[in-house]
Amino acid sequence: MADFTSGFWSSFITIATIVSIVFCLLLLLVNSKKPPKTADNTTGHVWDGDLREANNPLPRWWSGLFVITIVFAAVYLWMYPGLGAYAGAAKWSAHGQYDAEKQALDAEMAPLYAKYQAQPIPSLIGDPQARAIGERLFLANCSQCHGSDARGAKGFPNLTDGDWLYGNAPEQIVETLAKGRNGVMPALGAAVGGAPEVEQLAQYVLSLSGSATDPVKAELGKPRYAVCAACHGPDGKGNQALGAPNLTDRVWLHGGGLQQVVSMINNGKNNMMPAWNTKLTEGQIHVLASYVLGLSQRAPASAASK
Repeated sequence: MADFTSGFWSSFITIATIVSIVFCLLLLLVNSKKPPKTADNTTGHVWDGDLREANNPLPRWWSGLFVITIVFAAVYLWMYPGLGAYAGAAKWSAHGQYDAEKQALDAEMAPLYAKYQAQPIPSLIGDPQARAIGERLFLANCSQCHGSDARGAKGFPNLTDGDWLYGNAPEQIVETLAKGRNGVMPALGAAVGGAPEVEQLAQYVLSLSGSATDPVKAELGKPRYAVCAACHGPDGKGNQALGAPNLTDRVWLHGGGLQQVVSMINNGKNNMMPAWNTKLTEGQIHVLASYVLGLSQRAPASAASK
């Protein structure tokens, strides 16, 4: 990727653009010269027996339009970015225009969000307008990972059930949205032992939720659970302060089969929830938090991944 961000490409684009414009200008000059006179004012080319190409200069209106396009291109490239890294005299950029339009929209919507921000998050769940705004915010920013129905997928939490990694108190949801989350499950295969020991631990972890297991292997794996207890707790009920999942239910974020649990112990996992406080205002996060909280209260509990 370094080759595509070096100064060479900026220079290459600048030179190629200028050469193209100069070539167009030279082409216009060459073709605008009055051609030499011939006896019949033709080029000598004949088609279909009697169709002859006249040897006339370019029409003035056509040449004029060509000159206008060249002048327009020169002025445009001086005013706006188009010559490599040159920003243009107008200092315009797509990012700048987006930021300006976003700031204008945020300023226009600020009174509405201020009204909602003054109300407790739970009270907004039943507000149709707040719910509609929250839904649009969700679809625009969250649905790419959690799905348009908010039911998530493997590796992406289901927001419609009652299982919460970091808690569902309004302030916890706001913190998750504003600051993001980074859930890290370290690779523990080496600490547990070899493949047999890892499988025994996986069998014990599965037994905590009542899943089908080999009872003998699960019992052998029980002492090895000590390496997991620091995060998931001695009873396996997890720790919302760390985002450590509850292992005693049957809600599995990355799959709950034996092979998936063995892979998780051996390889670990790093899940990232991005922070939205750089894109969304406090008022928008407040309304979005009410929508997310309402999803689990309006929908029936589900055993889908969360």
